Amino acid sequence: MSRRFLIAGLLVFAAFSFGACKKDKKIRFAFIPKALHIPVFNYAKIGAERQADIFGDVEILWNAPFTNDQVKQREILETFIAMGVDGIAISCLNGDYLTPTIDKAIEQGIPVVTWDSDAPRSKRVAFYGVNDFESGVIMGKEIVNLLDGKGEIAVITTLGADNLAGRLNGALSEIKKAPGIKIVDTFDVEDSADKTARIIATATETYPGLKAWLSVGGWPGFSRNILDPVDPAKTKVVCFDTIPPALEIIREGKIQLALGQKYFGWGAETCKILHDIVVNNIYPEEELVDSGVDIVTPENVEAYAAKWDRMVKGEIIE
Repeated sequence: MSRRFLIAGLLVFAAFSFGACKKDKKIRFAFIPKALHIPVFNYAKIGAERQADIFGDVEILWNAPFTNDQVKQREILETFIAMGVDGIAISCLNGDYLTPTIDKAIEQGIPVVTWDSDAPRSKRVAFYGVNDFESGVIMGKEIVNLLDGKGEIAVITTLGADNLAGRLNGALSEIKKAPGIKIVDTFDVEDSADKTARIIATATETYPGLKAWLSVGGWPGFSRNILDPVDPAKTKVVCFDTIPPALEIIREGKIQLALGQKYFGWGAETCKILHDIVVNNIYPEEELVDSGVDIVTPENVEAYAAKWDRMVKGEIIE
């Protein structure tokens, strides 16, 4: 019997044993992003609440540490388990650290779906998000092409997050094929746009010959002034995330490629997955639900901006 069938059986048995079926009141789904200060997660909240309104029988409970704090995130997860919520959707700051608590939720009959950042060694039911390694491969190939296979680059990441590690490994798998490219430094920005700004300003002076920045998160596009020290004629930028103001920065030529995620879908799709499990006992066909990515460049930014406007208005949810 597969791991997923064992977990599904455990959830059905535990839900019966603990009286998890609540027919007379709304189903409560707890959503836990990495941190409240990270702007991409605001759109996940909108997506979850929109989908809850469509269902009509779902209440979204949204909470997270304000800044990156894996201990606080686990405490919030523990609180939701103690509350006996009907389902949990979480973007993990540190998947291994959260694994015992996620497993505890499963054992108590609460289905857990991870999104954005996974806990792959836990008993979580499914993960919804991008294929991080393959997304990193796209970034690595773009860096190599932009630099014609040679030059110094610097890397921006946040240590400890499973999703960011996967992207970086994918990018490095391509960069290693170009011996003319040298990584001069790898910076841990601790998921902070402010720290990213300071690092880019300092490193631009420290490494005057820098040819590119590779950011496996969206921090360079989170504020209009973060890339002010960078001369786009000399130094290219490849990064994740396409939320405002990133599109304006792409238009200005300061970002050469950004990978967009399914920000609204983080909330909407995981809400659908949990609803199917809790209400219909239907589980995703695949344990890893690949959301895909949007590749945005100065050449197609206007088309993506039009799509973004439709998503913001609720005409489409991705």
